[in-house]
Amino acid sequence: MDYKDYRTGICLLCIVCLSSMCTTRDKGIPSSQDSVRVTITSGDKSILFSSAKALAFGLNEITGPLIEVDTSKQFQEMDGFGYSLTGGSAYLLNQKLNDRQRDDLLKELFLKDGKNIGISYLRISVGASDLDDEVFSYDDAAKDKTDVSLTNFSLAPDETNLIPILKAIIAISPEIKIMGSPWSAPAWMKSNNSPKGGSLKPEYYDVYARYLVKYIKEMAIQGIVIDAITLQNEPENPNNNPSMLMTAVEQATFVKNFLGPAFNAAGLETKIIVFDHNCDHPEYPIAILNDADAKRYVDGSAFHMYLGDITALSTVHEAHPDRNIYFTEQWTSGKGDFGGDLRWHLRNLIIGATRNWSRTVLEWNLASDPQFNPHTDEGGCTECLGALTIGDSVVRNVSYYIIAHASKFVRPGAKRISSGDVDNLYNVAFRNTSGEKVLIVLNDSNEGKDFGIRYNGTIAKATLPPGSVGTFVWN
Repeated sequence: MDYKDYRTGICLLCIVCLSSMCTTRDKGIPSSQDSVRVTITSGDKSILFSSAKALAFGLNEITGPLIEVDTSKQFQEMDGFGYSLTGGSAYLLNQKLNDRQRDDLLKELFLKDGKNIGISYLRISVGASDLDDEVFSYDDAAKDKTDVSLTNFSLAPDETNLIPILKAIIAISPEIKIMGSPWSAPAWMKSNNSPKGGSLKPEYYDVYARYLVKYIKEMAIQGIVIDAITLQNEPENPNNNPSMLMTAVEQATFVKNFLGPAFNAAGLETKIIVFDHNCDHPEYPIAILNDADAKRYVDGSAFHMYLGDITALSTVHEAHPDRNIYFTEQWTSGKGDFGGDLRWHLRNLIIGATRNWSRTVLEWNLASDPQFNPHTDEGGCTECLGALTIGDSVVRNVSYYIIAHASKFVRPGAKRISSGDVDNLYNVAFRNTSGEKVLIVLNDSNEGKDFGIRYNGTIAKATLPPGSVGTFVWN
């Protein structure tokens, strides 16, 4: 990954409690809803994913900003919100917690009732990522050796930690969706015979397609369904360890002539997703989708945002509206500022990515230790802050709250619906399959904001502290 520091916020100050206004039921005018449930996190950490006093819709008057929510205007369906469950995260969960601690923590993360946060989507690495403690593929070979028949293919490197943790998660949340992303093909398939950098040799395109098919089938035997697979994590970045370069032309060739046909022949329903890199190059996925022979196998395009602008997702959507958009990775730094990171990620990802057609928002890493380990040598991230820090205790960090404000309330199958643009009150709205409405609002200013939420001709009055996020839910 490109570890670029994007921090923008400043330390935040006062806390203003959310308050509900009286209903108009006593005047004989029915409220459109019984109440609006409110959950808030403030940038100064004095309020952390806490319930506030419920609001009520009524015939209220308001002179301040007004966010209009309209269920008649619907957009993309949501797949979910979550994290990358790296090999390092799985190691910490599996090895550094006792059975009771691990079970309780996994329930907190993957159940949606009570105080749990309901993570609904995970991204895992196919082979090692740079947040494993060592580099591996599922078919490593000795120097100058190959294994074109994939005789030695084995999931063994993940059988100690990742696979057991995934099985435990699936037992808690059977409907969770899992995306696989390779950081590199096995080194013997590459131009530089190294897990870091280099490109996939054309003579191994067929072998690598069979390798990915075998991976999906072997994971299915373990009871782990891979819903989607990206072709290559950050195909324009050769600096991670592991990593691999792939151009748009190479991805198109690989998909249309090898991977797509191999998936079809194997009867796989796993989605194929291209790009999986920064928002500065929307022309990359567009070039692949412009190739009709490649496009027929491609479900959509995936993005990170270490460079570029989140509107790149809409650029790709507008070019190919019949293909899906996914946001799959963004890190938070161990040197970051909680309030600044909360603002940036809510504005650009939870709100920005979904308003630009993304079906997912995934933060980079679920867990790290207090020293930001584990990671690979000579190309692993040394400052990646997990959503959780697992050491002598479990600490919940900023990306835990970033994701929680969406994952608990916006469930898979929800549709994004229309909500008005208001200066410094960035927002996005959804309608769950149950009919429940969810509005996520960021007060991206340094002062408290009073505003109204208008729905079906009635208004609920709300207040958000400076630099805070609120999730508002009603039936």
